[in-house]
Amino acid sequence: MTSDNPFEAKANIIPPARSSSPSIKFSQKSAEDTAAELQTNLVTGLCNSQDILNRRSLHGVNELSNDEEESLFLKFLSNFYGDPLILLLIGSAVISFWMGNVDDAISITLAITIVVTVGFVQEYRSEKSLEALNKLVPAEAKLTRNGSTSTVLASTLVPGDLVHFIQGDRIPADIRLTEAVYLSIDESNLTGENRPVKKTVDSITFSGNDVPPVTTRNSIAFMGTLVRDGHGSGIVVATGAKTEFGAVFEMMSEIEKPKTPLQQAMDKLGKELSIFSFAVIGVICLIGIFQGRSWLDMFQISVSLAVAAIPEGLPIIVTVTLALGVLRMARHKAIVRRLPSVETLGSVNVICSDKTGTLTQNHMTVTKIWSADFKGSFNSPFLVVEKLDDNKLHHQLTKNMHMILETGNIVNNARYSNENEKYVGNPSDIALVECLPHFGLEDIRGTKERLYELPFSSNRKYMAVCVHSGNMDKSETFAKGASEKIIGLCTKYYDENSEIKPLTDEVKKNIAEKSHLLANDGLRVLGFARGNKKYVNEKDEHNEPSELVFCGLIGMKDPPRPNVARSIALLMKGGVHVIMITGDSPTTAVNIAKQIGMPIVGDSSVMTGDQLESLSEHALAEAIHNVSVFARTTPEHKVTIVKALQRRGDIVAMTGDGVNDAPALKLADIGIAMGKHGTDVAKEAADMVLTDDDFSTILNAIEEGKGIFYNIQNFITFQLSTSIAALTLIALATFFGLPNPLNAMQILWINILMDGPPAQSLGVEPVDHEVMNKPPRKRNDKILTEQLIRRVLQSAAMIILGTLYIFIKEMTDNEVTARDTTMTFTCFVMYDMFNALSCRHYSKSIFEIGLNNPMFNFAVAGSLIGQFCAIYIPFFQAIFQTEALYLSDIIHLLFLTSTVFVADEIRKYLLRRKNVFSGVGYGV
Repeated sequence: MTSDNPFEAKANIIPPARSSSPSIKFSQKSAEDTAAELQTNLVTGLCNSQDILNRRSLHGVNELSNDEEESLFLKFLSNFYGDPLILLLIGSAVISFWMGNVDDAISITLAITIVVTVGFVQEYRSEKSLEALNKLVPAEAKLTRNGSTSTVLASTLVPGDLVHFIQGDRIPADIRLTEAVYLSIDESNLTGENRPVKKTVDSITFSGNDVPPVTTRNSIAFMGTLVRDGHGSGIVVATGAKTEFGAVFEMMSEIEKPKTPLQQAMDKLGKELSIFSFAVIGVICLIGIFQGRSWLDMFQISVSLAVAAIPEGLPIIVTVTLALGVLRMARHKAIVRRLPSVETLGSVNVICSDKTGTLTQNHMTVTKIWSADFKGSFNSPFLVVEKLDDNKLHHQLTKNMHMILETGNIVNNARYSNENEKYVGNPSDIALVECLPHFGLEDIRGTKERLYELPFSSNRKYMAVCVHSGNMDKSETFAKGASEKIIGLCTKYYDENSEIKPLTDEVKKNIAEKSHLLANDGLRVLGFARGNKKYVNEKDEHNEPSELVFCGLIGMKDPPRPNVARSIALLMKGGVHVIMITGDSPTTAVNIAKQIGMPIVGDSSVMTGDQLESLSEHALAEAIHNVSVFARTTPEHKVTIVKALQRRGDIVAMTGDGVNDAPALKLADIGIAMGKHGTDVAKEAADMVLTDDDFSTILNAIEEGKGIFYNIQNFITFQLSTSIAALTLIALATFFGLPNPLNAMQILWINILMDGPPAQSLGVEPVDHEVMNKPPRKRNDKILTEQLIRRVLQSAAMIILGTLYIFIKEMTDNEVTARDTTMTFTCFVMYDMFNALSCRHYSKSIFEIGLNNPMFNFAVAGSLIGQFCAIYIPFFQAIFQTEALYLSDIIHLLFLTSTVFVADEIRKYLLRRKNVFSGVGYGV
């Protein structure tokens, strides 16, 4: 996808100079000539549907495709020679066949096939889950076709398309610019140059036969680069592999993805268990040979035992569990882009959240208007828009208010989308355009032509445009933004008679008071001004408007999201500190914070950006403990806040949506970007994307992250107890000179159950909501806790004792018969199933949580059916060397093997009683 950046590892690679590429060709042509050659229109874009289809069939999909994947059959075959243990089994089968034991050879070969198939299916499932994740956040582009602008998948673009982009967007293809307003683009992932490149619509000229390098083609916006400032439009000249990005992509070899910390921990655990297992197996083999047993039998038993005892399936199951958990999060509108983030989610103890769009609905509505010529209504100095119908609003509209609304209309970048049938763009811009019909006014932007634009930025805190109605000599400047910034640009104002008067200190004080009153109501306050001179100059970004005439103020409301208050209450109950970060005034921020239930206790709970800058990092780390609201902040302040929190040892989740939020998102332990209104660069820097921009979704994601960690502990408990039991069982039998209670095929079948569906189903156990009552776990908490090891040893001991009891009880004549091994084999498998049932939860009774995991139910049912096939169907009887059992035998085994389940239920009951008296929460 075009949103992916495969070049991070080789950021300094400059694409090879190609003598002829679309970007070279069209960078030297004018925009008009480019449009003519590609048979498109600079205003309406492509208009012919059949022509678009023809272009797509000719140029292909706008994606950078990886090399052809290895065939599934070859991948499957590689599993036979890629695992040393499997090679040992194959050697065992060959030796058996060579010595005339054809039945054994066939049985072992069949077992190898089953083991490899189970592992292959699990790996394939994991890969497909990850592929699905990569497709959840497709790259998008703003496209104009046939005069209509809409948002489409970037993969659908064709040469000749007219596209638009703003600050924070990723360029979806190689584009010949037709409009560039203060446009600067970060091309570092293409050229290695960190400084953003200023772009123009002017064509470039080169003498001689030299190929113009990428860094000099300023009229081209390259696929995969990021818009750092301004906005622009252009015509697509190359897609997919024909782009300059595509040229580098062809050079790149596939970079192996690093394993997650949890997978590394599991690998380490697997190696330690393997070393221990090999040592025990080696001793078992030597003792057996010294006791005079057949070295071939001991070799086969040892190899089979190695396959069963060594948990080679652990990393696979961890990956599958994480991937399936991430897919479950996606259904709850939280898309986790990196698997390691799933582990970190369970540790988050501080969430720093944007106010707008995350804690609130991000649909601004004009609520109150103030101008000097308004007499007041509802005992208020403001026109209260939300309390009046359209007819009354029309009659109460004053001259100054008309100028306020007209200014808000002109200095506005909201676009109407036919596809969505609504305005799209900045929420404040949308609110200003949407309120016009209520006053009987129309959108007049079509009657004005823009000369220049000074775009809004977090540092500037205002936006200005210079427009004319056909006569450039009569150009006007319009500005909107933070009231204090707009006042700073003004020298005059419209008084109560709509006349222009000097802006005195007394008038400034009055405006500031009105702005403060609006902010106290929790409203976003914007000031508006205009002038009849041309002040904004595109060629000089430091030339700002001045000597404007102040029009008035508008207060807008963005109400809190419905479930935010409940989510914050649950997070605080679970030990998570929630901090609101906003660019609004402290009064506005505190008003919203109180509405959503955030604790505001005195002045220490609120800190402004100016106060933040006055503190050292160490002092801020000390002072930040009680802060719940950061107001009047810039995106740069977020980095300072994250560093201060991490200095205290906190695990921080940070939300953001803009380009300047990217450093903080990347620095945070969990960066959370907004899916609807977030920029591409924010999404790429983030670990998680909220597709609904809703804070409540973070709660679900943290709950899922905590649940996944405990699920991993549960299936490790199951696997280790089974592995230890199988290993110890054979070791004890060998040590005491008893015949082996399980043959090679039976051990391999147990291995399939241990690494197969029953184990994996424990990884997808539904999340227990009580995990949110448990404090966030520390990042370095061990997987194998002391309690978990005790639980493993308890279950393993019961399985060993019960299986040995059945084996010795059945072996009355010191000769191992088919019935003896069948009873022992079935006993062990049934112990396994009851053990899996008890491992579904650490502290809750199965009777309390119920049978609410369909995958577990099917896995256990399938395993039991497989076991009955092994002892009742003649074909499998020959393979597993079993015979049919009586119903009384099955009932006897059922009662005996259920003891492991009963014992664990007793342990859970005692643990719950202990926790009730000690006040300890849920968990391992």
